[in-house]
Amino acid sequence: MVDKVWSDDAATQLEATVQFRKLLSDGKNSTMIKIIRADVLPRFAEFLSRQRPPQLQMEAAWVLTNIAASDYTLLVAECGAVPRLIELLESPDANIRHQATWALGNIAADMPSCREIVLDHGAVTPLLAQFKEDMKVSVLRTATWALSNLCFGKLPAEVQVKPILEIVSLLIHSADEKILADACWALYYICDGVEGGIQDALDAGVCPQLVKLLMHASANILLPVIMSLARISAGDDTQVQVIVEQGILPCLAQLLARNYPKIIKKQACLIVSNITAGSKDQIQTSETDLKKEAAWAISNAASGGSSDQIQYLVSRGCLEPLCNVLKYQDVDLVYTCLEGLQNILEEGDIGKQRNESAMNPYAQFILENGGLDNLEDLQDFDNDAVYKLAMKLLERYWDEEVSDDANLTASKDHPAENVETVQPEDTAQPPVAASSVDGTE
Repeated sequence: MVDKVWSDDAATQLEATVQFRKLLSDGKNSTMIKIIRADVLPRFAEFLSRQRPPQLQMEAAWVLTNIAASDYTLLVAECGAVPRLIELLESPDANIRHQATWALGNIAADMPSCREIVLDHGAVTPLLAQFKEDMKVSVLRTATWALSNLCFGKLPAEVQVKPILEIVSLLIHSADEKILADACWALYYICDGVEGGIQDALDAGVCPQLVKLLMHASANILLPVIMSLARISAGDDTQVQVIVEQGILPCLAQLLARNYPKIIKKQACLIVSNITAGSKDQIQTSETDLKKEAAWAISNAASGGSSDQIQYLVSRGCLEPLCNVLKYQDVDLVYTCLEGLQNILEEGDIGKQRNESAMNPYAQFILENGGLDNLEDLQDFDNDAVYKLAMKLLERYWDEEVSDDANLTASKDHPAENVETVQPEDTAQPPVAASSVDGTE
């Protein structure tokens, strides 16, 4: 077969290339190694420029596509195939264009150096030209996947991002989950790896659809969507305000209350904390319903969060807004908030034991920041479930503080009417500082 590949006869070349393609279909690494050692890759790359016979380009591209999907992608990238594959993106034959797209996608998916070779040869513009209204779904899937692979990592400064986002902003409306997932990944890569990528994405108008996709049933879609939104939520106040105004908070509140993979909920917690802690003015100066939505999101995140998520939320300053939620008159919201505080305080106990500390740091923070007053006020809340959970937390974590307050209140209610002179031996001793629930003074 090797001799036939190097033949000067076009028909013989085609016959040999077809044989190599069929040989590769067994998927065995040993077969791949034999072909690599035969040093025929440059010959297949050369065939990509041959227009006669017509099928030779297709078969050569097919062979190189399969090899690029193996552990030997770099050899394909360096054998001279890339510029010729890019040229084939302009072929009048749709099947050849599809095969070339597939090969380039495999090369770009392997490693940064391979992706750089594809980008350096200017693959983006001709690839974007493949996106047409009359595309078959299978071809559109391949093109979207290849585009996503090219966007992975940091795009070179000379690559124009806006034309990519024009295509992506349309693809994220696709009903096909494969196309939709790859388009959302491409969007995340741009937001994460391109300077100014967040603003470019906002300018492309992707936010309304991204927020809607938070309600998608598939975790495969949700993950790139929520990672894109998390990246946007790490932007400046103006950028964050865009996703807030699109109604992201009520969507996150619903998402956090559902059974999704840990990584998705972690990203949701990140967005909530970025909005509430990183850009407080957006919550403090918003309308009441927006504050309530944020409260729901934080409460759900805290009540259903894992240990890592709880620690992250606390590190981002969620305790103070959670304590403020206790002032609301919404029964369901206040109860969910209490569940969140309970979860946080239990995590504080675990940390206290792990670090052999005498203090629950979260209980101490709530005490020092006025949260205890809000909890005590719930003793007058007109709901039995809220009252019982509030009392449970008060008695478990701040029993002595509550007792001290009760004693102080009682002394104010029953002031001494007369002051009597007492003997020295009857004089009260200096008061001993009341130990907190964790034993500190």
